Formats: sequence, structure tokens, C-alpha cells
Amino acid sequence: MSGANVWSRRRFLGVGTAGLLGAGGVAVGLPALGALIPTGQPGLLLRSQVPLPERYAARLPLPPVLRPTRTDGTTDHYEITARPGLARLAPGHDTAVWGYEGLFPGPTIESRSGRRTVVTHRNELPRPTVVHLHGGHTPQASDGYPTDQIAPLGGGAAGHHAGGTHGMPGMGRPRLRPERVYDYPMNQRAATLWYHDHTMGFTGPNVYRGLAGFHLVRDDEEEALGLPHGPRELPLMIADRSFAADGSFAYPAPGSHGAEPGVEDACMNGVLGDVVLVNGAPWPVAQVDRARHRLRILNASNARRYRLELDPQPPGGGGLLQIGSDGGLLERPVAHDAVELAPAERFDVVVDFARYPAGSRVRLVNRLGSGGTAEVMRFDIGTARVRDDSRAPRGRLAEVERLDPTKAVATRTFVFQKSEKNWTINGQDYRPGRSLAAPKLGKVEIWRFVTDFHHPVHLHLDPFQVISRDGAAPGTFDAGWKDTVDVLPAQGVEVAVRFTDYAGRFLLHCHNLEHEDMAMMAEFVTER
Repeated sequence: MSGANVWSRRRFLGVGTAGLLGAGGVAVGLPALGALIPTGQPGLLLRSQVPLPERYAARLPLPPVLRPTRTDGTTDHYEITARPGLARLAPGHDTAVWGYEGLFPGPTIESRSGRRTVVTHRNELPRPTVVHLHGGHTPQASDGYPTDQIAPLGGGAAGHHAGGTHGMPGMGRPRLRPERVYDYPMNQRAATLWYHDHTMGFTGPNVYRGLAGFHLVRDDEEEALGLPHGPRELPLMIADRSFAADGSFAYPAPGSHGAEPGVEDACMNGVLGDVVLVNGAPWPVAQVDRARHRLRILNASNARRYRLELDPQPPGGGGLLQIGSDGGLLERPVAHDAVELAPAERFDVVVDFARYPAGSRVRLVNRLGSGGTAEVMRFDIGTARVRDDSRAPRGRLAEVERLDPTKAVATRTFVFQKSEKNWTINGQDYRPGRSLAAPKLGKVEIWRFVTDFHHPVHLHLDPFQVISRDGAAPGTFDAGWKDTVDVLPAQGVEVAVRFTDYAGRFLLHCHNLEHEDMAMMAEFVTER
């Protein structure tokens, strides 16, 4: 969509939210927004039906780093099988998980920038799966197209449904294989990526059951900074969950045993849990040295947003020193008292625990939560003297190319809104094979996202740079290369994007997974 079908840049940049939407949202085709804008967290809170785990009783687990099955001069090869597993999370119950290698989170893959990574995925679960490397600069064949499915164990249900009242209509015929080989060139800078399920109409329940893991990319530029490493580099996957009466993860999927895509009517806005898990453990404790630590924070929740803050703050504040975003290092570090993360966003921060007295207990809290969801985890700081061989990030961190919006060859607008039965982009339910845009590789474009609700908008293939919110400057947490941006209710966000290298069919969607499963996804086709 471009030309006469979008606003002029001057009009967009010259108005705030009220002017942007017009009276009742008529200017961009939005419905009246009063009933759609939530007063707090988007989604429906599910109450657990078992006693909740004790807070700060579990030790923070770290996902194992997966070893290659073989290597050669250019490539590291891995094999991963999605299979059932068990976790002891709720008192007196074992919780069934669907995990990569039966683990939640799955094993971490570490890649080197410029060195090819090939992952063979197999599926021993009762339903099909698809794997998407979130943040990966990846050819179409390995991007995790939602109908490129890995067949379930024994060739069971194909995951192909016509779509019900709240499913994804016109889902298309899945292309089932007993295994899939994902080929990642890794021609991208160091960053915190993650891999997760992306099955058409079933991403929400599949990720909720545990199909997610870290994929870290490293390079020389990052390693030259002397950042905290080894046991002082902590990947933190934050996800909220609720428990059914038998201790299983409670997910309100329609149909018998969740056999239909989408969610129950009451959960159309998103599914929220009442227990916060970090790396699969409820409200865990990390034993840390009185030294600098690097925290790679990922919001892997289906719908919950977080405002994370250290409690107490270190003397002088600014305890969360941001060094990176979704797409890798920032140009310069930014000190925050708190950081806000929508689903799928990542923040790479350094915390200097030497700023606290020895033996301190410091909580990581969520200012957008209440009760148990206001607590995330705790750091217990040691009393022993330790050597800190890391360097405090100061000044320039990395060379970050800035995309020039004045050189944009096209401007496109994408309106995220609710229809009577589903969530839509530009008034359309997702249908495989139907494209909403055809950007040229190597050309800068401006993409505008306008919403009626909280929508974390994610682009596949390449990251982008936020250039404005409601015609004003980017937000506090918009710095650097992003692949997911949190667009608030009745808000407009502009980003500059340039797709490179790979012609093909890719996706734009809301990363509230319930919205995604209910058709809030669209395709674009990159052309040479």
C-alpha cells in the first residue's frame, strides 16, 4: 500500500494520536476505540487451580548449550527433536511440557557471525510444529513459514483445519515433512535471538507448552568490548503461565484437547498467567558475585508486557545499563531505572552488583504486574571478594548504520485492528499466499503501524529502526536495531526498514500470540 492509499509523511508527522486517528478513527478506517483500549495489561488472567509455587525457593536454571553433531570448515550442524517432557513446577505435581529436547526452555545454540549454522529439526509430539528463528536474517525456505510443518510422531493430525469462529480462516494446506533442515547463513551481527514454534493457528498453545529456546550470535566487535562472560552472562527467558488442577499448563484452546486453532472467546485479547517463570523456574533466585553481570532478557510470554526494575535501586539509580536491543549492540550504552518489554522483545543489559553492599538481596520486579506477577526473580549477592575482569561499557559500543528516511522509495501503512471474529491487518485476515506489500531488496522504505489495542509488531527477515511515535521522537526503549516494536493502543509508529539478500515470501504479524493465531498476520514479498 503506497501513494494515494497512505497519509503523506507531512500529515503523519504533524499530528498526535487524536489527529492521527481522526474522529472515531475514521481517518484510517479504525472503529471507535473506546471499548477496545484496555485500562491495564492486555489479555485475560487465568487463575491457577493448584497452590502456587513458593517465591524465591527455586534456583535459577540455565539452559544447556547445545553441541554441534558435526562441524566443517564453514558450517556447524545441529540436531533438535521436539518431544514431551516433565517439569516439577507446581507443588505436588509434574507439569507436562512440549520442549525442544523435552526441555523448557530448549537448549541454547551459539553461532558465530558469518559462519553457517544448519539445524535439523524433528518432531516426536502429537501435533505438527514449525520452527522460526526470531531475529534471524534467513532465506524463505528456512524462515519458518507457518504451513511448512514438521510431521508429528507417527504422522498424526496434520494441523490443517478449515478454521472455526475464532480460528484462522483459509489456513491453506500444510506441507508436511518428517524432518526439516533449517539453513542459517548467519550473515548478521551479534545479537540475542530465539527460536520458537510458528505453526499456523497453533503458535500460542505450542509456545505456552514450552517450544522456545535461545539462539545467541557472537562476533569480534562484541567480544572486543570485554563484557561480562561465562557464569556472569545470564540469558533470562521470562514467561507467565497458569496451572490446571492436574498441574498441567492451563491454556484455553477451543475444541477437544485444543484441536481447533485460535482460543476461546474470553481470551481473544491474549492469555495471561499468574506465575512468572524465568528459564522455566517460578520466581527463581540467582546467586551472583559482587561484580558486573550481563543479562540477556527475553520476554517470551504470549501476551504479557513487563516493566522490569531492580528493587532496591543501586545508589544513584540507572542500575540497568542497556547495551543492546533485538538486533544487537547499541551505538552507546543507555542507563535505565526500568525497561519495558512487550512479547518477543529483548534487552541486553549490564548490572554492576558491586554497587550494592555485600550480601544484598535484589529483586527484579514487574511494575506492570500485581500480586505474584509483580515479582520476577531475585539476585542474592555474595560476600566474598572477587576479581572482575570485565570492563564497564562506556562511550561508543558499536558502529550502527542509520537508515535515512529521506531516501525512502515507498511508504506503507499497516492498520492492526479487530474484526467481528478475528484480528486483522488492513482489514484482512491472514491467508497464505496473499501479499500486502512487495518491497525491493536494498531499498529503504517507511512502514507505519497503527493500532486499536496493544500490538507488539514483528517483522521477519530484517530489523528496522524506529523513527517516530505519533509524529514525535522515538520512545525511551526504541533505540538500536529492532525486529519487534510495542505499539500502544490508538498509536502510530513509523519505522525505517531495508530488506536485503533474500527474495521471497516473509511475514509481518502481531506477537501477541493469541492475536497471531486469530489471523493478525500478513505476508510481504521481497523482490530483486
